[in-house]
Amino acid sequence: MSDALSKLLATRDWLMADGATGTTLFNMGLQSGDAPEFWNVDEIAKITALYKGAVDAGSDIFLTNTFGGNASRLKLHDAQNRVRELNRAGAEIGREVADKAGRPVIVAGSVGPTGDIMAPMGTLTHELAVEMFHEQAEGLKEGGADVLWVETISAPEEFKAAAEAFRLADMPWCGTMSFDTAGRSMMGVTSAELANMVEKIPNGPLAYGANCGVGSSDLLRTVLGFSGQGHARPIIAKGNAGIPKYHEGHIHYDGTPELMADYACMARDSGATIIGGCCGTTPEHLSAMREALETRPRGEKPTLDEIAAKLGGFSSESDGTDNKGPSARGRTGRRR
Repeated sequence: MSDALSKLLATRDWLMADGATGTTLFNMGLQSGDAPEFWNVDEIAKITALYKGAVDAGSDIFLTNTFGGNASRLKLHDAQNRVRELNRAGAEIGREVADKAGRPVIVAGSVGPTGDIMAPMGTLTHELAVEMFHEQAEGLKEGGADVLWVETISAPEEFKAAAEAFRLADMPWCGTMSFDTAGRSMMGVTSAELANMVEKIPNGPLAYGANCGVGSSDLLRTVLGFSGQGHARPIIAKGNAGIPKYHEGHIHYDGTPELMADYACMARDSGATIIGGCCGTTPEHLSAMREALETRPRGEKPTLDEIAAKLGGFSSESDGTDNKGPSARGRTGRRR
């Protein structure tokens, strides 16, 4: 319990994480196809504003602008030799913002998927995945991150490789998968399977859960799947702000601050301890979520019907735990 996140978890029964990185940066002028990680050295004021927006809205935890900061993803921009530099810079900006917050705020070093497919279906070996995650972890550690945070993972093998890499870096960590394919990850993992897997892997996470996916309703169904396994490990819920809509050449998420406030409280009542947003979630959403979590009393665990009535229907009848979900298939990483 010596790390900063464990200490904060020991004093609170819920913590609020941040919102969307990609959505906010696109609103600041990032162009599609550009590497956001370059902004950690080229647009320091904008990354400071990104982090500060979450903190000012009430987030207890914010993720660094390093989601695509591994060698495989940066190679697409001929920057595979800048992994350590860009991750260190992203964490350093976060450390400065957190230290000025006037309250405990956790800097979580974001680690996204490599974008490659694990062997034997693909060419990414366990050893190479560990090496890439470890390189990124060391940069985030040097920059002052409190905790490492792997997110939007689909393959259990990649999740386990990250766990091993974070052990080599001697850093505490959290991990989330994305359950966006009829309640399963794209590689076929169910909520129950992840909940049970994290109890068995060496160097398990401080907290685990789900991020991104389809919409807030689906994500809460996944959270119920986690909590239904009965483990004590804290659960993370980072759902999208509604459903994406294409309008006038741009993607917009239809979730209002009021909807996300309802989602936050239902996530807490479903068993989540760390609650935030993903795609489309702005500081305005976060402020509404924080106020709701602080002012609304805890309720009973919601039923699926209650979730659908409040937040909208589910994208599929199955949540994957009834063996009716899709079989495993290839996937690529995506940006929050």
